[in-house]
Amino acid sequence: MLTQDPEGVPKLRRGLGWLLLVVMLVAQVWVLYLLVPGEGEPYFAHQDKVGHVLLFGAPFALALLLRARRVALGILLHALLSEPLQQVFTTTRSMDVWDTVADLVGIALAVLAVALIRRVPERSPEREPADAGVWR
Repeated sequence: MLTQDPEGVPKLRRGLGWLLLVVMLVAQVWVLYLLVPGEGEPYFAHQDKVGHVLLFGAPFALALLLRARRVALGILLHALLSEPLQQVFTTTRSMDVWDTVADLVGIALAVLAVALIRRVPERSPEREPADAGVWR
């Protein structure tokens, strides 16, 4: 049986969550600062903005689920600073205020999603009522 930390989350699942969060943050830095934008038409309208929503929303949600408040704060600060940083440190990117708005929309959606996830009660055999499987 897996051991559990004080919050009741199995250590293996928590460790995999942290590994995924690190991978997401590395991907975020790579996409924002190292990836050279390709030429040609995007696959769909506003593809860039959807990308920004996902690049910041997904790791922010995972940080909240892991209760990593400092990491979540770092992601929020990065959302606010990433566009000026791209302008200063890259030659292939320019600052776009709407990208920052998309980053913040992703973070807001993450907060909402995590709040909804946390409202759903966990089901466990110990918490099941005796007549849980009976039709009423």
